[in-house]
Amino acid sequence: MSNKKSISPVSFFHSRFTSVISIALVLFLLGLILLMGMLGNKLSIYVKENMSFSIVLKDGLKDTEVKRMQKNLEALPYIKSTEYISKEQAAAELEDELGENPETFLGFNPLQASIEVKLHSQYANPDSLRLIEDKIKSYTSVSELLYRKDMMELVQNNMERIGIILLSLAAVLMVISFVLISNTIRLLIYSKRFLIHTMQLIGATAGFIRAPFIRYNVVSGILAAILAICMLTGALYYLQSELAGFIQILDIPTLLIVYGAVFVLGILLSVIATALSVNKYLRMSFDKLYYV
Repeated sequence: MSNKKSISPVSFFHSRFTSVISIALVLFLLGLILLMGMLGNKLSIYVKENMSFSIVLKDGLKDTEVKRMQKNLEALPYIKSTEYISKEQAAAELEDELGENPETFLGFNPLQASIEVKLHSQYANPDSLRLIEDKIKSYTSVSELLYRKDMMELVQNNMERIGIILLSLAAVLMVISFVLISNTIRLLIYSKRFLIHTMQLIGATAGFIRAPFIRYNVVSGILAAILAICMLTGALYYLQSELAGFIQILDIPTLLIVYGAVFVLGILLSVIATALSVNKYLRMSFDKLYYV
């Protein structure tokens, strides 16, 4: 007597739906970690490139000398931008902060002209800045260099810690996601273990047996990836509505990288998990199929 039963469309849809939802949730979590990593990197670049230091100039410099120095600075590979601040502009900015012009009670302007410099993010760290400081101080028109070394070190250390934490979370989540996806797919293949054995008996190769299972689960992986991408987009939309300007830190290429990674992972993890699950039953003897 045969125990073989045909699979109803309802059962097929239910198994596909369960598989897609399970994989999509895992891919959504992976996508969030990737998004956080990308966001942390963008935020690091944004903070570093907006941290400036001041080159205090000696008194008596002519405008042509200042412009020449600015041009020379901007030609350096590590400098992103420069801004000249005259003695008068510095006094006006100080007046805005203190509410009183220093010339009023001192009788003269004690401030010096300066050039505000912003670095490219890869050079905005204490080690590089020490070399840059030596280079800039070699200019005869420079009086001194002012910057918040402690702030730069704090930003650098915090970004390194965040990177390590996110990388660790991504590695752990990748392992967990593979186990969950593998278990989901293994349950789907479990009901087909006797069919796999029958195909082996009639001479079907391992590749021939694996092919339909891989095709089936690749489709599930693609559907799950699309669903996960939609969930990520919804999460980003929600964050943008709650935190104005949040989405501006992320650009379209970054989002496409995250979405592309989720899509590829959906297919790749499904293929690997399917191949491993089918291989398990390909190596199993007929007697053991009743006890797994």
